[in-house]
Amino acid sequence: MKQLLTLGLALFLAACAGSRPVSDATLPSTVPAPVAQAAPPASAFDPAAVAPVEAGAFDNGRMWTFEYPPLDYLRTTYKRDFDAAWFEKARLGAVRIPGCSGSFVSAEGLVMTNHHCARENVTAVSREGENLLDNGFVAATRADERPIPDTWVDRLVEITDVTDRVMDGMVPGLASEDEAVIIETNSEALIEETYERLGEREKYEVQVIGLFNGGRYSLYVFRRYTDVRLVMAPELQLGYFGGDPDNFTFPRYNLDMSFYRVYDENGQALDTRGQYFPWSTRGATEGEPVFLIGNPGSTTRQQTLAQLLYRGQVGDRLMHGLFGSLIASMETFLAADPVEAEKVDIRNQIFGLANTEKLYGGQIEALLDPELLGRRRSNEIAFRNALAADAELMRTYGPSLERMQAIQDEKAAHAALYYSWLAVYPGSSYAAVSLQRAFFAYAYHHYKNLGVPAENLEDLRQQLMALENLPASYERALLVDRLHYVMENLGPDNSLVVAGFGGKTPEELADAILQGPFNNQDAFNRLIMGDLSAVQDAAWTLAAAFAVPVLEGQQAYQMLAEEENGVQNTLGRAWFAIYGTTRPPDATFSLRISDGVVSAYDYNGTQAPWYTTFYGLYDRNRSFSNAHPWDLPARWTTPAAGLDLGTPLNFVTTNDIIGGNSGSPVVNADLEVVGLAFDSNIEGMGSNDFIFDTERARCVAVDVRGMLAALRHVYKAEALVAELTARK
Repeated sequence: MKQLLTLGLALFLAACAGSRPVSDATLPSTVPAPVAQAAPPASAFDPAAVAPVEAGAFDNGRMWTFEYPPLDYLRTTYKRDFDAAWFEKARLGAVRIPGCSGSFVSAEGLVMTNHHCARENVTAVSREGENLLDNGFVAATRADERPIPDTWVDRLVEITDVTDRVMDGMVPGLASEDEAVIIETNSEALIEETYERLGEREKYEVQVIGLFNGGRYSLYVFRRYTDVRLVMAPELQLGYFGGDPDNFTFPRYNLDMSFYRVYDENGQALDTRGQYFPWSTRGATEGEPVFLIGNPGSTTRQQTLAQLLYRGQVGDRLMHGLFGSLIASMETFLAADPVEAEKVDIRNQIFGLANTEKLYGGQIEALLDPELLGRRRSNEIAFRNALAADAELMRTYGPSLERMQAIQDEKAAHAALYYSWLAVYPGSSYAAVSLQRAFFAYAYHHYKNLGVPAENLEDLRQQLMALENLPASYERALLVDRLHYVMENLGPDNSLVVAGFGGKTPEELADAILQGPFNNQDAFNRLIMGDLSAVQDAAWTLAAAFAVPVLEGQQAYQMLAEEENGVQNTLGRAWFAIYGTTRPPDATFSLRISDGVVSAYDYNGTQAPWYTTFYGLYDRNRSFSNAHPWDLPARWTTPAAGLDLGTPLNFVTTNDIIGGNSGSPVVNADLEVVGLAFDSNIEGMGSNDFIFDTERARCVAVDVRGMLAALRHVYKAEALVAELTARK
């Protein structure tokens, strides 16, 4: 799967609205009724409207935690005992890096992860005149390994159940916001106690991880390493061969690998003897049990059916459109000014956004699938029946199911306006600067006139005055595409659109805004230091129509989202009371182990093989006449001497995978690396978030044999090959 930083971008964008410079204290105490659209009928998100379909045994997936390993299930399924020593080695060999997973694969601190997880770091260590992203990198010696700024590698070294401590003070009937305060306060105290016990704060990362949506809590202690150096990365065109068209598909032909090395505080390669995954000499075989060990980012398999119906009909659809708008803006900028675009690493941003847009598109399709929703309906019926069978459970938790459905209707009433202006805030990378200035200057003016003390607004004014202009082509692209997105969501006849657009098309309005003072830092700063009441400008007219309704609507939506989180935690405790640890919890970007087997599958009226080879790479390249994104870099255009084109390159397994698992090792039962996970197939892309499909969903991985062949014959990285194949 793709980098969690990218896959989690939707959550970041949603959080932006809640991170407004205007504090809650400056906003009105009451929130007006939504103005964007009427709420849909009450039945729009009613679970009873979905016909049940027989549920699967693993609808909640197979992302098992290390504190609750399914020992009996594994023993029965794979006819082998997995003891404490096996799980300890599995845990210590795996690592977490920013947004992704990885693993130690040598006795000397060598870390394996995906190329797409290292992409930004490859750019970061490129020197003047270098383009390592396109040309690749191999460190000839240890001295040539490039230190990576501002990154880290975490290894999980302690796990403690702290459920009782975290929930200390919780009593029946507490409001969700009061529960959230208790959980946060107790968690912070536990974390601080742990840091004091450990002593060397900078060497550790301590977190309280909620599992089962609030059913249990664990304290995790990670040993954090910050001296991380780039050892090897292939060219972008090998790490991302086929680009977006091939993304989330199989058969696949990607060398999506990179290698780091971790150094200790003395500047020596970290000693990882006995705590790494040896490189398999034979690779994987069809039908073989394999285990995916990594940090899946986020799943929603415990969400109610009402929540899923809202996402499929409203939330995910609007978010998908926002990503499409942002990508269009960036591509316009890249085409108009490639030099400036490269300076701000726009290609990597496009790759990440396109990945997430495709993910949302797949989720929307899956969220409308009658079979998948029917299975979730059957699961929810079983859950409701279990609640009803216990009077105390029903009294405690039953009302939360009904409240959750009502929240979806209330969110839908605000959704179009909320999403239309999402991520428009001072300093945003996803909104035109002229729009940021106009919106929040109007908010500053409005709340000042309402009597909000000047000191409460000064930080906002300083943020706005510090904003610097974007390149002209990028500013216009962001402005035009955002205005189109607003008009598409709200409609041309919406009263706010009529007032704010003044009859102009998005292009006409954008050009008018760009001619005004909000597109000029000096002119804007003079404006905001003076009297804003006399401003006459297209940007000001737009802001006068939208700014206050948007800010207040976002406040209302955020309040509903916070309540939803609290209700979700309440239902999580109910879920745990019924099922305990027999089913794995939703993913939380914490260490999990997923079991599966190497397996082909049916697709597109035929069958996908369980593995692909370098023959397929060259066939796909030739079939598209070397056209982008199937073109090959110079050293790959002709097969290297000694490279056996029949060597396995990618393969598929039935392991459970989601964003954040990118870079996870695929190991055999002897904890030897047989592959490197980097994606799911298209069949699992959208559905894996909320249900696990054991029939068609597949984890896609790079085969160790393909990686080794490329390192040896194409990159001539003999020292790295020797290190990977050594047995110490």
